[in-house]
Amino acid sequence: MIAPRRFLPSVPALQALEAVERLGSATAAAEELALTQSAVSRQLQALEAQLGVPLLNRSRKRLGLTPAGARYASDVRGALQQIAQASLRLQTDIGGGAVNLAILPSFGMRWLVPRLPRFASAHPEITINMTTRLEQFNFASEPFDAAIVFSEGTWPGTERMLLAREHVVPVALPGLIADQAINSPQDLLRLPLLHIQTRPRAWAEWFAAHDLPTPHVTGTYYDQFTTMIQAVLHGLGVALLPDYLIRQELAERRLKVVFGDPIESRGAYWLTWPEDKSSDPALRHFRDWLADEIEAEDMLPR
Repeated sequence: MIAPRRFLPSVPALQALEAVERLGSATAAAEELALTQSAVSRQLQALEAQLGVPLLNRSRKRLGLTPAGARYASDVRGALQQIAQASLRLQTDIGGGAVNLAILPSFGMRWLVPRLPRFASAHPEITINMTTRLEQFNFASEPFDAAIVFSEGTWPGTERMLLAREHVVPVALPGLIADQAINSPQDLLRLPLLHIQTRPRAWAEWFAAHDLPTPHVTGTYYDQFTTMIQAVLHGLGVALLPDYLIRQELAERRLKVVFGDPIESRGAYWLTWPEDKSSDPALRHFRDWLADEIEAEDMLPR
């Protein structure tokens, strides 16, 4: 039996509460929900009246939530995500289910997407919905069945499968280093070094792998590999890049390895999913297909 109606507020009211708690103001919530600020306030007042619990903090000039209201918003966020996920499944399910997948933009586009036509051919009944995510997230508050992540450890309450190790190599525009004598790792310290935000210690670890204790490494930071590759192609500096991302650029001699061979990064790419999703048929087919892809790739001659 479903709970009594008084315990089931309207979805718009819950959306308003969740948005105010997450964004910190009724103004920001109204903008996200395409409502007026007064409409958001009315939704919250109606919700407060229905539940009979103070949700709004009226002691401030700006609308805020009480501690109880903030806790309630956090609690219902997962339920709203489940409703959204169920609706997405209903709209995209063409008979065999759907997998809502969070991907890293560079790895997803360069590694996964080129392989997906084979999955579509093998499982035309299953839909793969993809959304890019750079930061770590909580499956309980995001509408995903699985995610591709770069990680050294594990996430509580999840299972995972190894997809690929990462090997990085320093590369630059050939013209940038044409007049440079680079005979040792230390010579790279004379050049502008580019950094990726998700691997803040990548250069320090690369220098350490070459037995060079290095001082604090400075330089510009980028949030995605694709952006950093463009920076390197425009001669802005030297970047440590995964070799799978730049094979074409190296083959076409648009980029050049500055020094040494690729070295393995500390983390790896994983497919991870919540434990309670392990038996989902669509996700199980997707995992099995990925495992076959990885095994076939590992058997190819190097």
